[in-house]
Amino acid sequence: MTEPSGGSENKPRRPVAVPAVALTAFTAIGITALLGGLGEAADAPDALGPGAVLDQALFDTKFVESRVTTEKAETQFDEDKRFVELVFDVTNKGDETASVGLPPAKPNQVSFPSFGGSLVKITPAFPEDAGPFAYALSKGGETRQLHPGVTSRVIVRYRLKDNEQPPEKMVLDVASFEFRSDFNNVTPEWSMVSKEEKDKLVPEIKARVTLPVKKGGAA
Repeated sequence: MTEPSGGSENKPRRPVAVPAVALTAFTAIGITALLGGLGEAADAPDALGPGAVLDQALFDTKFVESRVTTEKAETQFDEDKRFVELVFDVTNKGDETASVGLPPAKPNQVSFPSFGGSLVKITPAFPEDAGPFAYALSKGGETRQLHPGVTSRVIVRYRLKDNEQPPEKMVLDVASFEFRSDFNNVTPEWSMVSKEEKDKLVPEIKARVTLPVKKGGAA
């Protein structure tokens, strides 16, 4: 009887060699798939420190320092007040006056465009009665306005309780802005860059800034 041209099925099969490059490619594709596809993995925010400058589109912001300051009592019936201060040099790059604003009451909230509103998370958190208080310095004293094309020294501060020790450092999650229109308003305007997460909008963190807290100093 003649054996079929295909040969016997009992013959041992030769092992197939898979090049190491192909295995590496398959592994990379698998990891990419787990991350949600090419180009879709979230970028980590910029890690910045004292002296760094961040382009927030609406503002150019220099993170000057964090420090402890003391306001001396003005009368014998008052008491000294200590604060942890965050110090910034902020340039308004828009065409209209902007607000100094305040950091949001709850972390990671999208708020009306203001400088303070872009500080979407501050760590460590302080109790509500500690602040924050925010203002810009001007020749006439304090102001809550940031004028177009002008660089202003901005102070965001929290009051320390008696004998409360200040933190070693402050960490700021900072958002940015974009000038655009949407389906609710065809006229372009400034808004915070955000993304949808669990059926709500949250700010996109552009930078995470770490500022060591300097001890001592008078306000």
